[in-house]
Amino acid sequence: MKQTEFKKRRKQLMQRIGIGNIALIGSASMHTRNRDVDYPFRQDSDFYYLTGFNEPDSLAVFIPGREQGEYILFCREFDEKKALWEGAHAGLEGATQHYDADDAFPIADLDDILPSMLEAKTKVFYPIGRDPELDHSLLEWINHIRNQSRSGLIAPGELISLDHILHEMRLFKSAAELKLMRRAAEVSAAAHVKAMQSCKAGMYEYQIEAELVYHFIQCGLRAVAYPSIVAAGKNACTLHYTENTGKLKNGDLLLIDAGAECDHYAADITRTFPISGRFSEPQKILYQLVLDAQTAAIEQIQPGSSWIAPHDAAVEVITKGLVSLGLLKGRVKNLIKKEKYKPFYMHRTGHWLGMDVHDVGDYKINQEWRVLEAGMLLTVEPGLYIPADCKTVDEKWRGIGMRIEDDVLVTAKGHEILTGGVPKTIADIEALMQVN
Repeated sequence: MKQTEFKKRRKQLMQRIGIGNIALIGSASMHTRNRDVDYPFRQDSDFYYLTGFNEPDSLAVFIPGREQGEYILFCREFDEKKALWEGAHAGLEGATQHYDADDAFPIADLDDILPSMLEAKTKVFYPIGRDPELDHSLLEWINHIRNQSRSGLIAPGELISLDHILHEMRLFKSAAELKLMRRAAEVSAAAHVKAMQSCKAGMYEYQIEAELVYHFIQCGLRAVAYPSIVAAGKNACTLHYTENTGKLKNGDLLLIDAGAECDHYAADITRTFPISGRFSEPQKILYQLVLDAQTAAIEQIQPGSSWIAPHDAAVEVITKGLVSLGLLKGRVKNLIKKEKYKPFYMHRTGHWLGMDVHDVGDYKINQEWRVLEAGMLLTVEPGLYIPADCKTVDEKWRGIGMRIEDDVLVTAKGHEILTGGVPKTIADIEALMQVN
């Protein structure tokens, strides 16, 4: 992503903060995996959204109207030895030349430099509670200024969470963001197709996972957006199953929930299909019910609709279907009101999607479900999960778990499905799986 995109975001943030105030946000840290080996570094989404700076041990400062420069970056100084062993890093010079910081200082000098930047500021915007160590330092800096009030120094009077402003910005995707998300969706969709084509009884779930990750990396996307779920048979009834060690058997379904990440932007796709290549009759009936629920939910996605409208539409279709199949008994409206469908469908129909797979943004405003607007992007993922030990239903339904999930953009005139490259009708899935 070009630096002009990050610059535009910083300008928008500082307009919302206002002259006379300051905002701070820290980077992610390195975390030890074991002994002297670290986990792969992944930058904090909020920090990256504003800076594009992909290094740990950093702090970004935004001071609207500051004569010497409004955007200040504290980061690691360039270290030739570290560069030899670990690779290139920006240093102070790179922070200004390549990442457009107006000024850059060593992160080691934070205690000496930052307090003076806080002086006479009315409000401090900051992601409170995210980094306890930085929380403590910030309060110490403010108290240090307050203790010098007799010398004429004025400490900030308000500490305000930065999250609301920043997350509302992130909720609306720009053209540059959508380009990355379409790429993540395209690669992820193709990986799901490859997984369907390679699926055979006798394989293990982790071998299908390997097919997915192999395709992600072959296309240049080296990070998964979240741990892949590859769940065969009754394993699919565990919503966030990630063990991925089960053996694939003819007669079972395979649920795959997996997506790649493209430059910090996620795709999130779920498909469920028969390991043998042919749905059994009970599987077909339940699958069509979930697909009908997803279709009804997606139809609700357009500007002016309520966030909850897709979920309500899916719940109505699923509840009616469960009644017609005898899995639930009673009047549909009463069953929905009493949430009697929840033993079989216990989660919401979707969530925001962006830099995080469960992305930021309020779902309600003033206790009311918010209205969908162009530029928002959400998943639509109804499912049905009937545990193998469920004694209240006919045996033919037991142990069947399924979910169908797509990524859907709200457009000015309706919606756009970004992940339509993966078959999801019964006929299309069966036809694809017969090709190999």
